[in-house]
Amino acid sequence: AYLLEIEEDEIIESDTAAEVPFMDLVENADISKGKKVFSKCKSCHKLGDGENGTGPHLYKIVDRQIASVTGFKYSGSFKDLEGQWTKEELNLFLTKPSNYVPGTVMSFTGLSKITDRANLVAYLTETAN
Repeated sequence: AYLLEIEEDEIIESDTAAEVPFMDLVENADISKGKKVFSKCKSCHKLGDGENGTGPHLYKIVDRQIASVTGFKYSGSFKDLEGQWTKEELNLFLTKPSNYVPGTVMSFTGLSKITDRANLVAYLTETAN
């Protein structure tokens, strides 16, 4: 037998977070933790209106039409998507972008922890709107 030491945060993540609806996690999210998670995004994405980087700007991303930033050249796989970047859709996308948008050129592998996704979405809602 092996003794595995698990951080308390990991226990909370696996035992309770998966059972809590995503929108409840967003409502109770930690914006400062979301800002830290955004550090994984900021090399390609900016928060300022019209400030595109390698990726499109994220200003007012929540409830914006998918692939709708004027002047940004989206890959073909993104151009074929319809709908809006709701909080729930952002959760699905951020889990693993290549599953959500097969063929995307975005190299980001995703955020496996639902609490990280909730904190990030809350941060984007608060900061980029």
